[in-house]
Amino acid sequence: MSGAVGGPRAAERLAAIAGRVTDRDRRLCRLLHDHRVLTTHQLTQLAFTNHNTAQDRLTILHRLGLIDRFRPHHTPGSAPYHYVLGPLGAALLAAHHDPDPIPGLASYRRDRALTLAHSQRLGHLVGVNSFFCALAHTARHHPDAELERWWSEQRCASHWGQLIRPDGYGRWREHHRRVDFFLEYDRASEAPHRLAGKLNGYLQLADASHISTPVLVWLPTPARETTIRHALTGTSFPVATATPHPNHSPAGPLWLPLNASGPRSRLIDLPQGW
Repeated sequence: MSGAVGGPRAAERLAAIAGRVTDRDRRLCRLLHDHRVLTTHQLTQLAFTNHNTAQDRLTILHRLGLIDRFRPHHTPGSAPYHYVLGPLGAALLAAHHDPDPIPGLASYRRDRALTLAHSQRLGHLVGVNSFFCALAHTARHHPDAELERWWSEQRCASHWGQLIRPDGYGRWREHHRRVDFFLEYDRASEAPHRLAGKLNGYLQLADASHISTPVLVWLPTPARETTIRHALTGTSFPVATATPHPNHSPAGPLWLPLNASGPRSRLIDLPQGW
């Protein structure tokens, strides 16, 4: 089964493995459909207690045909396995959610899923997913926290594409407080003025919806953060910037609004409507 979802053969194969597929397996297939590609480390963060357990189960799911995997070229050393939805995984999702189809699933093709192995956007996509996986992992270890929304770039484009095309949209909750945000994931691969130009779309959306959802800009280095903050000087839209830190997830005290000089805030503590 190398093409579209479904068919008699897929139904037979699903019936043969029905007793081996868990709710977690279905959830992993749905995550791979929604977010296109996830590494072993990211899937461990999302659904497993340790790397070895994840590796063993993912190998089984690959052998069953529920998921596919590849290792992109990486120098030096070797890259981790990158997982995408497999043909039988797509059929499983289609069967499990019938008669309410999952958006985009009907157009699944294995060859298209695997072309990510050679895509120039693979690193960007994995980086965006790493941001959200880190939040989800934090929530797994804090019962009063939850990543309530995690929308992919594709889902954002289908919802707001006429005005904005963020790399993701999220809603983070701690206790009874929530913060919604759009993510702009920066790899220092585009000119700072291009990022500044994107804010016009966010302003138009805020005017149309009467909701100013903050934009979080996740940057690779402090030097790049300084450059981007300078390029965004003067904007009236709520924007906060941050860079990765070895001791904190994106939920931690890393965020600095454009109109602030310090100290940095935790994600949940960012001012609303600033």
